[in-house]
Amino acid sequence: MIPFRLDGLERGLHILCIGAHCDDIEIGCGGTLLTLFRRYPIAGLRWVVFASNEARAVEARNSAAQFLKGIDHCEVEIKSYRDAFLNFSAYDIKSDFEAIKAGFSPDIVFTHYRHDRHQDHRLLSDLCWNTFRNHLILEYEIPKYDGDLAQPNLFVQLEPEVVERKISILLDAFPSQAGKHWFDRETFLSLMRLRGLESAAPQRYAEAFYLRKCVL
Repeated sequence: MIPFRLDGLERGLHILCIGAHCDDIEIGCGGTLLTLFRRYPIAGLRWVVFASNEARAVEARNSAAQFLKGIDHCEVEIKSYRDAFLNFSAYDIKSDFEAIKAGFSPDIVFTHYRHDRHQDHRLLSDLCWNTFRNHLILEYEIPKYDGDLAQPNLFVQLEPEVVERKISILLDAFPSQAGKHWFDRETFLSLMRLRGLESAAPQRYAEAFYLRKCVL
């Protein structure tokens, strides 16, 4: 679990999940979300994906529905910006961020790692910090060919059934990704096992995040 107290747990958490692509949130923080859902009341959750097309949007909504099953106060938004071209739509995307901020004040923001080598990921990370300046922001990691994994400093330890649930949804919900050499059980499991090792997780698995700034 997140190893510091969050204010207002009695009223329920408000969570914002930002993903560049349709499977990013699930890969980066899916296990953590499932863990939070088990341990804390959720007063509101927004799940926003920016790059998609019609076919992938169907997959993304299916996946989000499975992860968010039982969460009453949630909103899933799948936008249709072009994959790998988000930088060229930065003005419009910044406006989207301002619209989110105007109607939602999250206790936790999940977004991409600042030094992720994918340009779409970096843009969204920068805009999260530009927009949500007084919020707890946790930057998640996505394994990829670029080899940009670094040294995270916050770990959420996961129970084995949460790990299996996360992987099961990913493999079931995103058939369009099945042919990619990295999109498989071994990739997802190995990263969670490595982060579990680094955090001495009693049940072996964890997800890791980059926490730039936190006020206790």
